[in-house]
Amino acid sequence: MAVPSEAQISPVATKAAIYRTIWRWHFYAGLFVVPMVLILSLTGAAYLFKPQIERWEERAWQGLPTAGAVTPEAQVNAALAALPGARFHSYRLPKQQGDAALIHVGVVGAADGKAKAMRDVFVSPQGQVVGVLDPEWRIMQVVHDIHGQLLIGKQGSWLVELAASWAIVMILTGLYLWWPSGRGLAGVFWPRLRCGARVFLRDLHAVTGFWVAGLAMVLLVTGLPWAEVWGSAFKAVRSEMGWIKGKQDWTIGGAPASGDEHAEHHHAAMAAGTMSAGSIPAGMHRMPDGTLMAGPAMSAVSISEIVAEAKSRHLPFPVIVTPPGGAQPFGGKASGGWSVRSDTQNRPLRVALTFDPTSGRETSREGFADKHVIDRVVGYGVAWHEGQLFGLVNQLIGVLTALMLATLSVSGFLMWRKRKPDQVLGAPPMPNEKVLDKLVPVLLTLAALLPLLALSLVVVAIFEKLLLPRIPNLSRWLGLQNHVERR
Repeated sequence: MAVPSEAQISPVATKAAIYRTIWRWHFYAGLFVVPMVLILSLTGAAYLFKPQIERWEERAWQGLPTAGAVTPEAQVNAALAALPGARFHSYRLPKQQGDAALIHVGVVGAADGKAKAMRDVFVSPQGQVVGVLDPEWRIMQVVHDIHGQLLIGKQGSWLVELAASWAIVMILTGLYLWWPSGRGLAGVFWPRLRCGARVFLRDLHAVTGFWVAGLAMVLLVTGLPWAEVWGSAFKAVRSEMGWIKGKQDWTIGGAPASGDEHAEHHHAAMAAGTMSAGSIPAGMHRMPDGTLMAGPAMSAVSISEIVAEAKSRHLPFPVIVTPPGGAQPFGGKASGGWSVRSDTQNRPLRVALTFDPTSGRETSREGFADKHVIDRVVGYGVAWHEGQLFGLVNQLIGVLTALMLATLSVSGFLMWRKRKPDQVLGAPPMPNEKVLDKLVPVLLTLAALLPLLALSLVVVAIFEKLLLPRIPNLSRWLGLQNHVERR
């Protein structure tokens, strides 16, 4: 069939052809994204309540008696004694009086004497070990790993980033399809209830997409700095432009941006640094009577003194104390001083302090305002993404967003199943008119902003040009047979 030249195509036909082309993009983007959107929505909604869920998870070690309380040094020694050969990494201050302190330690596996892992050891105010958890299998850590990496590591991070990129395409194309053109408000801003199930389902999908579009775009964009490819490129641009001031306090593809093993959520790398059984743990020294004490031998300041100082600062929970030789605040390199940092998810409230190991004098302080403006913008976005920027309201908005995204996914799937013919995928028909040239600027813009989207478009183009002509049955099933024949 002859394809009309551009001069022969009327403006109305051109507009209709563009609409059908964008509809196809929306269809294929949605087909790929729907399963991922459901996974990310459910895990993201759960992660919004990380503080509450972790508080519930630790409920057995809260509200303990405070009579006969021992020093933080004694609590660290109790944790190390309970796990022979353990290495002290950090001390988390109790949130309230009567709560157990959390001692984060590295241990050597009993099976072969070589395998290494991290443990969260909970020690009562009286110095008794009351609980031990594997941080890799804590509820929120598992949710975090599913949400960011699908539990399969770096490859999972790539899939999540690719899905997020196509989700942006899905939202933008959906807004184009939704855009009202002379219609009334019903079916645009709210669904029509008296026009049958088919119309209601279509309206539910379109209207929900409109209301959630802005919130979803914010979530997707604020999640990109964590992604493997986008985050690495963003870090390189920041470095090249001189936009880095201080240490980056979010991971990239699940790994610390600084390459430091002590960064947030990177327990495996921390475990790789644990010492062999029988050695003196880092940040500890042995007294003449053989007792292990928190703090290196050359430190005249004990962990008890640093914990007392940290309490007096009233930093937002959780407050982490790291010994000299451990990690600098916000995932930096090892330091010679005591580190005290607030790891609150409301990142604008984070503070990191360093204290001299011999005098206890504060030697450095890094707050949110000390960071580069680009990092502060990202910090606000991350805090919003995690539901912690302004408390419960932020969490509820996040849950509402997740529910609408799930509604969007389910309604889109049902619409496809209802209209799908037998033996074919049921994609919208390919327009006869050639209009792709008019959409090239849009494609190039999206490709420039989303590297994995650009890569996937190249793969799709190669697949369509080289493979589909050789597989006519697949072309027919995808609804591309006429398009392939015209080529």
